[in-house]
Amino acid sequence: MTVSKGLSSTVLHVSVDRKRCQGHARCAALAPELFELDEDGAARVLAEGAVPPHLLDKARLARRNCPEFAVHITDGECA
Repeated sequence: MTVSKGLSSTVLHVSVDRKRCQGHARCAALAPELFELDEDGAARVLAEGAVPPHLLDKARLARRNCPEFAVHITDGECA
């Protein structure tokens, strides 16, 4: 999905810094459409981190509520 910006469009992505994530699971609780927990309880993104426009507010909420600052939102693909 894309978010329109004038004539161009930008794909937004969420990512989780796996070195920072401590498994608080707030992101998965607040935005289960974007995050899940792995077998060790650490967060990981779904759908390669793509954020549909209707889920952008949830992605921002997850980022704001991560106590370890492990959730990031970027323009373009995340590595």
